[in-house]
Amino acid sequence: MLILAFVVTDIDGGQQDRPTPAPALHLPGDGLEVAADAYGDPADPPVVLLPGGGQTRHSWRRTARRFGDHGWYALTVDLRGHGDSGWAPDGDYAFERFAADILVLCGALSQPPVLVGASLGGLAALIALGREPEVARGLVLVDVSPFLQNEGTARITGFMRSAPEGFASPAEAADAVAAYLPHRERPRDTSGLRRNLRLVNGRWFWHWDPVFLFPPGEPDPARVNRMATDLAAAAAGLRLPTMLVRGSRSDVVSEGDAHRFLTLVPHADYSDVAGAHHMVAGDDNASFDERILDFLDRRIRPRLILDASLSGDPMAGDEAAGDEVCA
Repeated sequence: MLILAFVVTDIDGGQQDRPTPAPALHLPGDGLEVAADAYGDPADPPVVLLPGGGQTRHSWRRTARRFGDHGWYALTVDLRGHGDSGWAPDGDYAFERFAADILVLCGALSQPPVLVGASLGGLAALIALGREPEVARGLVLVDVSPFLQNEGTARITGFMRSAPEGFASPAEAADAVAAYLPHRERPRDTSGLRRNLRLVNGRWFWHWDPVFLFPPGEPDPARVNRMATDLAAAAAGLRLPTMLVRGSRSDVVSEGDAHRFLTLVPHADYSDVAGAHHMVAGDDNASFDERILDFLDRRIRPRLILDASLSGDPMAGDEAAGDEVCA
């Protein structure tokens, strides 16, 4: 089974012994609860931020704060088996199960959200939309598509599986991340990394269910092939505002992969972030935020105004009259 993931990026500084904050919300998933933090006014249109495999909701907190300040209700979510979300009782971490969690979560919100998914989170969102196209208002895929580079995904999986016995300290974990991401400067203060670690019997482990990385049994090739076909079909069926963001130095999504995706989804926006690798938001957070906010303002906000106008919302006024509404 392909395990596609971001690697931990939340290693910014802070007070050395600050505790990991408890999740603000516990939302329903498919047979378990998922943990989330909320930023902004709950009355604003929701944006659900889905991290990659191996990350927690904290990886999105800077972006979510900025979205909240710009009139969006941003929810950062721990995927099943990650962070403070529930672990799959049956040990099933197939893409379809992550997608099922997203569908249940979206159904619990007061209005359809925009889904922003990085890596595994993006693929899960795409599968969810393939099942229920109306569950969201928009989709942003962050350095992921139905078409991927095997060498890049294998490198990520290799890193994630490289410390099954954990680490002696957060500093040792930070050394491992620094060796894997040589293009980034290793932070002097690694206290932020504790959000992505759990302490068990004196050893520090990444904050995910080990079964996620080491599933029992051998992968089913037929299931893997079927999933690739399903992802391409889901992309071809997208009719909502869509954006693909790629890191120009990504080894997971090539420029050719991006163009194949745009052939399937010709109405999609495309942004190539210069100098960024697979972890686009972590490599260039400011540029990433600006591009997503621009997409939300151009492609989502006009639809919200038009929908409010058609529904007779007196707050909508005549603002929709001059707005372009595109597919």
